[in-house]
Amino acid sequence: MLRASKVHCENSELYSVLNEHFGKSMNKARLKAMSMMICALCKVQRVTYTKLAAACDSDATASSSLRRIQRLIAECVIDTDLIAKLLLKLIPVKGPYNLSLDRTNWKFSDTNINILTLGIIYDGMAFPVVYRMMDKRGNSNTEERIELIERFIRIAGKDSINHLMADREFVGNVWFNYLDSMGIHYHIRIRENFLVERHGEETKASWLFNDLKHGESKHLEGIYYVNGEACYLSGAKVKNKEGKPELQILVSYCNAEDALEMYKLRWQIETMFKGMKSSGFDIEGSHYNTTGKETSE
Repeated sequence: MLRASKVHCENSELYSVLNEHFGKSMNKARLKAMSMMICALCKVQRVTYTKLAAACDSDATASSSLRRIQRLIAECVIDTDLIAKLLLKLIPVKGPYNLSLDRTNWKFSDTNINILTLGIIYDGMAFPVVYRMMDKRGNSNTEERIELIERFIRIAGKDSINHLMADREFVGNVWFNYLDSMGIHYHIRIRENFLVERHGEETKASWLFNDLKHGESKHLEGIYYVNGEACYLSGAKVKNKEGKPELQILVSYCNAEDALEMYKLRWQIETMFKGMKSSGFDIEGSHYNTTGKETSE
């Protein structure tokens, strides 16, 4: 029988942090199992239970460590707000925060795994502070987005948001109205064929930026209306993933002169997703079900 890995990992400090934060809601055995699993995760950089079990810093056999991990995942229910508060305490940046809102999804067998995530941007990466598992395919709706923002505000405070960046999926009049009413400074991309209004006249957003050449950008003076909500407009001619030129048009609550530079920060949540998925921790390979056990399907 294989023994657990003897690669050393000091988890006593991590255990102390977890005990301080979760001690009132979790017993010591589970806290110890969690600290061992997190250390193993950092070593093997894979979420597969068998790999984690083999890397646990323990005298137990790998099979015993595997059963311990399975029980932890299956039986332990952790308040995800507590996890978010712990992340806010540990991350090397303090608010107000620049946030990126995005969604990642994949399919395992007949199950759609679709995760709406709000991340704090920092140094080329994003920390997934709050998220929502969506039991469906496709885009999020306004209620789901608002619930995520409200949850972040409840945890971190209303003044904790500096700027919010999001892609073309995250549009709509109710959504924009909510962000405006909350005074959230956003920079959100819209599609080129969006109708914008000024002085009672409507025009396609793309027509306002048709004069731009590749690499050029501009910010329009004055207030425009998109989906009935007042905003500022900025645009740039950039290359898409296929290397073809396209317009990047942003709507902003304010600070339009900073919109294009701020929007570049949005990509850091894509870096986070890449690190969590097949290019990093391979979260798609977890093959878990509702019992906390991995499946081979």
